[in-house]
Amino acid sequence: MSVIKKIVFTLLFFSGFILFSNQIKAQVPDEIIQSLKSGDSKTLSAYFNQNVELVVLENDNVYSKAQAQQIVNKFFSSNPPESFNVIHQGGKEGAQYVIGNLVTGKGTYRVYFLLKKSGGKDYIHQLRIEAQ
Repeated sequence: MSVIKKIVFTLLFFSGFILFSNQIKAQVPDEIIQSLKSGDSKTLSAYFNQNVELVVLENDNVYSKAQAQQIVNKFFSSNPPESFNVIHQGGKEGAQYVIGNLVTGKGTYRVYFLLKKSGGKDYIHQLRIEAQ
């Protein structure tokens, strides 16, 4: 294989990888990220599945959508967010996950959530907010 063919192949490979990575990122609704940055439990809970596996500090159970919203609202009231940064995200068709750091006045928390697509909409099936 000539040097030019190797270079072209390498460029095409990395271009495809970058495009694939951007497609995954585009599948996570921006409203979810923004609601974590601002501490907006109402907007965040609009993406909750009917039952959510929730781990928020001492709360660790499967909760209804309404219960989960109350728990997350209480957390945000006690720990107003200063920033939220996505560290890693990935997944496959129909299921995505995001790992990030939530910085509050009381400390930094690791956030993990799992999204699954159902009926054309993304739903949060699992949300974890744990002290680092």
